[in-house]
Amino acid sequence: MGKAFNEALGDKGGIKRFGSFYVPMDEALGFCSLDISGRPFLVFDAEFPEERIGGYDTCMTEEFMRAFAYNSGITLHLKALYGKNSHHIAEALYKALGHALKEAVELSGDAMPLSTKGVL
Repeated sequence: MGKAFNEALGDKGGIKRFGSFYVPMDEALGFCSLDISGRPFLVFDAEFPEERIGGYDTCMTEEFMRAFAYNSGITLHLKALYGKNSHHIAEALYKALGHALKEAVELSGDAMPLSTKGVL
């Protein structure tokens, strides 16, 4: 999925590049900030009270985010600020990622990406 996302962006010309978003999900609050930089990195700060959400192992949330960041070439920061329900925490993080990506890929009108090097 990360590779497909990266390929879909092409040369990244004209995108805003940066995105961030908070998502409240009942008692949980998730945050995502990212940079479509070509420099993959993940900072993941979330604890899940339950190990499983039905058949889903909550540790796979961080593994998915790491694979997505590295394969798409983005710097990705995710944080669960608080929450008591693992389902709500995971859902808040995934939705925050989606909204932050939407913001970052919006066209800015600039022909070149925002970089001192001129390329991403």
